[in-house]
Amino acid sequence: MKKLTFALFLTLVLSFVALAQAPQEKFATIFGAKIRYLEAGDATKPKVILLHGLGANADSWQPTPLVSSIVALSAKYHVIAPDQIGFGKSDKPFLKYRVATYADFLDKFMSELKIEKASLVGNSLGGWVAGLMAVKYPNRVEKLILVDAAGLEPAIIDFNRVYQLNNSTRDEIRANLKLIFANPAFHNEAFVDQFMTARVMTNDGNTINSIIESIKRKEDFLDGELGKIKKPTLIIWGKQDGLLPLSDGEKFNKGIAGSELVIFDNCGHVPQFEKFPEFTKKVLEFLEK
Repeated sequence: MKKLTFALFLTLVLSFVALAQAPQEKFATIFGAKIRYLEAGDATKPKVILLHGLGANADSWQPTPLVSSIVALSAKYHVIAPDQIGFGKSDKPFLKYRVATYADFLDKFMSELKIEKASLVGNSLGGWVAGLMAVKYPNRVEKLILVDAAGLEPAIIDFNRVYQLNNSTRDEIRANLKLIFANPAFHNEAFVDQFMTARVMTNDGNTINSIIESIKRKEDFLDGELGKIKKPTLIIWGKQDGLLPLSDGEKFNKGIAGSELVIFDNCGHVPQFEKFPEFTKKVLEFLEK
């Protein structure tokens, strides 16, 4: 029965994707900067904002037409996925970037779009931003979904490894793909060249280095703030995440009262990609509670 139920759910997800319209690309001006975002779903429905990770953009939530969290969630929700300041097609001002910068921009972004409150879904750096929003701007947050989220301070930080996240060579990209994806199919040379091209075209190297410098300064870590998060929280983690260990997910779960931890096996840093049907099912179940 469980397999049948999941198979039926998968069929429904793919049907939604096939029937739904592609997200619309729009722009807003926030603190004088142009912010690009993708939008899908009925504007009268509850809001869900998707926050991407370091060096990514809104399209990381829809890497293929059939693997689109934006489209899948838009069947029941009004979904918005921004290119956060300094990434993607958004402006890249020469700022001293830190996670608090992103929380301030998101607060203003929501005001500009006349969104009073939304459920936040954040992957990696986006999870860190979402967590800080729940601390700094709790009235903005309906529910919180942390997906392999950053934001906890490790005992020892290997900054040589951290700087490699600002991919600038094929070798760095090859090494990072092995940390990001559990499935060896995504470790191929075609992906390496696609990532290299994206690094060159996106031009977000300064943003990434600036965030790394903020990490060096130990700014905005959430370790001592988790008890302040009072929103319903779902934590999703890939068991084979090579960037952020499962132990971080367990710490989030322990520190946020009443939170739920879901672990996907044979999955790395981006469950919304590697475990798309299962990820979508868990997110929808949580949002509908």
